[in-house]
Amino acid sequence: PLEMSAKKPVPFLRQVVSVTKKVHRDPRFDDLSGEYKPEIFMKTYSFLDSIKKQEKEMIQKQMKKCRTMEQKEKLQQLLNRMMQQEQVQKKQQKLREREMSLKRQQRELAKQGKKPFFLKKSEKRKLELAEKYAELKKSGKLESFLNKKRKRNAIKDKRRLPSQKNL
Repeated sequence: PLEMSAKKPVPFLRQVVSVTKKVHRDPRFDDLSGEYKPEIFMKTYSFLDSIKKQEKEMIQKQMKKCRTMEQKEKLQQLLNRMMQQEQVQKKQQKLREREMSLKRQQRELAKQGKKPFFLKKSEKRKLELAEKYAELKKSGKLESFLNKKRKRNAIKDKRRLPSQKNL
């Protein structure tokens, strides 16, 4: 900027050179990036699954070679985290597939001329629970699951009851 004399007053309308400001864009929240579709995302980045599988095998090999307990524990935690992420991903995939099948059924009914019927959240939950029970029964783990659930509910009921000391 030009140096101005302090003796004479600064003009009211002064010409200032404007600096172009960089606009930062976050692709997560920007419309230019398009809409997020999990199916397309999974297809595009399916190569990551094979890489994760290789990493998992590598960690298992390292665990066998490892001497110190601290290092072994860290590797075990990492392996557990990877397995949990894998399970969550499978669960989400199942949920998406179930929703897609329901949508397909609704489209077929609409094509036949019938009025579409959309399930409530509670109905979806019941269907999910029924599917879970069927899966547990098939794998033979239903009894142990029900026993654990009974114990958990019994503990909750005991907590809700007034204690003997208060009576």
